[in-house]
Amino acid sequence: MKKQKSVLQKSSVIIGYVCFLLAVLCAIALYFKNQELGMQDPVTVSFLAATFFFTLIGFVFTIIGKADLPDFNIKK
Repeated sequence: MKKQKSVLQKSSVIIGYVCFLLAVLCAIALYFKNQELGMQDPVTVSFLAATFFFTLIGFVFTIIGKADLPDFNIKK
């Protein structure tokens, strides 16, 4: 039987997908800034760091949202 996910887990999956979308957008901006300014410019490097950050945060939030977490409520 599949357990019902909490609101926080459902929102975590959505946030994870949004982070993946932001990572793609940062990668596109990175490509264009790299063509314009080169990889030595701080703006280009910041887009590279943002792409890395949003990709990893997307993985973390997606895994948290899809995990089968136990119910920690105290039952009387």
